[in-house]
Amino acid sequence: MSIIQQHTQATLSDAWRTINIDALTEDSSVNFDVSTLHPPLPEISEADARAINGQVRQLLRGGDAEGALRGCLEMPVYAGSEAAKETHLHTVIEVLQSIKASEMTPMLQRIYGQPGGSECLDVLMKYLYKGMGATSASSDGSGRTTPARAMTPQATGFSQVSQRPMAANESTGSAMSVLLSWHEKVVEVAGLGCIGRVMTDFRRV
Repeated sequence: MSIIQQHTQATLSDAWRTINIDALTEDSSVNFDVSTLHPPLPEISEADARAINGQVRQLLRGGDAEGALRGCLEMPVYAGSEAAKETHLHTVIEVLQSIKASEMTPMLQRIYGQPGGSECLDVLMKYLYKGMGATSASSDGSGRTTPARAMTPQATGFSQVSQRPMAANESTGSAMSVLLSWHEKVVEVAGLGCIGRVMTDFRRV
């Protein structure tokens, strides 16, 4: 009887390899601590994120939009609560919306040319994608934003109007337009490699 006939399908699947060759492979993950690939990231609380927001707003009031943008990008919230991450996202978007379209490219070029500039633009790209995702999530499945609450008749006979029915849709479209404009400028300055680095980075904002 041949060796093939002596083994059933079950025994072949169980005993097809009796040596752990992974332990003999120098580059195998069993030979080193994979946690060293992910260095510890500083924990940023919501209070810290709000403090950064205050500093950034102070720079904006002083007319230093570039300093405000760089300040946001040099302190991304990688490790922190969702509240801290959302606070910092709103801070970044607030800065982006305060910068004129004509100033985008020159400002990005100056930041990119400074030490650590490439990392800053990678961080900016992460927040652009996060902002786009948050903006898209505010829409329903048909792509339309949830309409404002209906008018409620009051005892005075007048109707209380909180906002125009299309105001939310216009606000969402405006925010997405700003993010897309910045996305175009970042790719123009940092190249398509910026997108690849963002997609493969384990750090998430």
